[in-house]
Amino acid sequence: YTVNIKVRLDISYTLILLVELFFLTENSGTFFPSVKQDPGKYLQRCPDSVKAWLQNLKNSGKVLLLITSSHSDYCRLVCEHILGHNFEDFFDIIITNALKPGFFSQIPNQRPFRNLVNDIEDCNGLASLDKPGWYSQGNWTHLNDLLKKMTRKSTPKVVYFGDSMRSDVFPASHYGNWDVVLILEELESEVIEENEVNSKDISAEPLEKKGKYESKSATILSTSHQWGSYFLDDYKGINELEETQKYTWCCSCITTYSTIAIPSIEAIAELPLDFKFQRFSSHKPRTVGYYPKAPISLMKSQKTKVSAHY
Repeated sequence: YTVNIKVRLDISYTLILLVELFFLTENSGTFFPSVKQDPGKYLQRCPDSVKAWLQNLKNSGKVLLLITSSHSDYCRLVCEHILGHNFEDFFDIIITNALKPGFFSQIPNQRPFRNLVNDIEDCNGLASLDKPGWYSQGNWTHLNDLLKKMTRKSTPKVVYFGDSMRSDVFPASHYGNWDVVLILEELESEVIEENEVNSKDISAEPLEKKGKYESKSATILSTSHQWGSYFLDDYKGINELEETQKYTWCCSCITTYSTIAIPSIEAIAELPLDFKFQRFSSHKPRTVGYYPKAPISLMKSQKTKVSAHY
């Protein structure tokens, strides 16, 4: 039964990608033509702080990559709107139609890189990647070989930013052994007011090293009344006699497969490039690893006994 579900999910995912390609090339349907006609209605422009952060990373000698499962024309449409028409200048390597998580798990002959000409993929796969550029499809192995050449290091250290546990966090950590920064919007709904947490719970940083969220007195945004916290479940047990709290499967995956979690890139864009974050670790409390603050539900759970449940 589990296998059947997985197959159905994989088929559905493939169909979605095929539909995306059809809509983009034929300008059919409603979603993609609407986005093309008025991108500003659906997309938010990237703040200047994030653009400056990307440029500072590149100026410091870092190799910047953009990896997306979207096709090249849709990627260009989105990036030109949110980053500007010169968005390609921010990145050394752009990979579209990557079909994550397969990009990380499949071997080169299963998923070779392909050149693009006017957003059309070359039918011949590449035996390897020899230089930076814009490519389609591909695999982690050939990308890692190129990074070795570019960085002149036998084991390049990669920090990968992603928002999907399935497509980004688990495969990049498990197969690529990359450090993963999880973009977790749910953090926005459980922000702790500065005065609510004792300074012993969250290590203080010098004023000049505080990010955009650190200097503000935040408010607690809405959490679903139906589903409750993203990080904790109320669990009554088999006999439903006593209600306890359990860590959710999502919460456990976050601390297992990601290095840190942040609400958005903007939250760290104004920090110095040498800022040192506290990492998730099995030897540390579950509240350590979230930036700028741990979720309020987790902070409150430190006062009570909570067990894993997934």
